[in-house]
Amino acid sequence: MPELLEHIANGRLQPQAIITHRLPLAEAASGYRVFDQQLEDCRKVVLTP
Repeated sequence: MPELLEHIANGRLQPQAIITHRLPLAEAASGYRVFDQQLEDCRKVVLTP
């Protein structure tokens, strides 16, 4: 994990490229369903408080 964080900090990796959905924490169940059922070309859901 520290190596990955270093690569991200240096700009060699851009994890946002895999984030397809950003949802509020209140919509976690919906985000899980979309991911689990592979809907909307979902690759990664990020939940924000």
